[in-house]
Amino acid sequence: MTSLADKELSLGIAGGEEKPAPVRAGRAEAWRRRAPAISAAIGMVILWQIVVAGFGVPTYIAPSPLQVLEVFVRQGDVLWINFWPTLFEAVAGFAIGNAVAVMLAVWFVHNQLAERAFYPIAVFVNTVPIIAVAPILVLILGNGYAPKIVIAALICFFPTLVNMVRGLKAVSPQMLELMRVLSASEREVLWKIRLQSSLPFLFAALRIASTTCVIGAIVGEWIGSNYGLGSLIIEATYNFRAPLLYATVALGAGLAVAFFATTSLIERRVVRWKSDAVF
Repeated sequence: MTSLADKELSLGIAGGEEKPAPVRAGRAEAWRRRAPAISAAIGMVILWQIVVAGFGVPTYIAPSPLQVLEVFVRQGDVLWINFWPTLFEAVAGFAIGNAVAVMLAVWFVHNQLAERAFYPIAVFVNTVPIIAVAPILVLILGNGYAPKIVIAALICFFPTLVNMVRGLKAVSPQMLELMRVLSASEREVLWKIRLQSSLPFLFAALRIASTTCVIGAIVGEWIGSNYGLGSLIIEATYNFRAPLLYATVALGAGLAVAFFATTSLIERRVVRWKSDAVF
């Protein structure tokens, strides 16, 4: 007969040293899933170092990974000073663009006339290249944070609008009929049925927006800005400071990856089901 101490040890609570078997298995599985991507990234960095060193590529064209790493060590203060404005612009644009898209999607689902009137306008706005919109916004809003936030919001807006409209409509007719039989109001149908069915679609769009908002902020900084990662990219390019350029690009890419990972983590916690219509 197993004693209580043996049971506690098997559950990993005796002394706090051992972890439950399911937890260890889950972590091992997570590392196995990440191993190919990590190995590929390390392999590409090694290949980069070999090519640059083997062919004697000049530093002003393509620095080695070690030279880029040296920038993070010696000029880390410059990178971080320009990192925070880009982070603020990306987060603000992400929040504003997606919030407006969700509200418009709810309006479109409940008002077909509004959808027929304004949805084509949203499509048209999305077709205009963001690099062409940026100078106009800078002329209107100035060189502060506002135009960069608006650009980041615009680049996030359309994917979320399209996916949210589709998600709000992805409700089975039987469920809607049941809610009508129960005399549910439009608000109750929205909160209890439509929003629940739209969550997988919404997070599919948010994963896209989590990376594009960083792109939008950086593009906005290319046009009339003296701060941010975008401005630092322009300055490093024109002055042939390739190590700083590569380090800035790597920092921007890392920010986008962090956004994507955070969004995916929230999705796993919030959405524990997935519609068959979501890919």
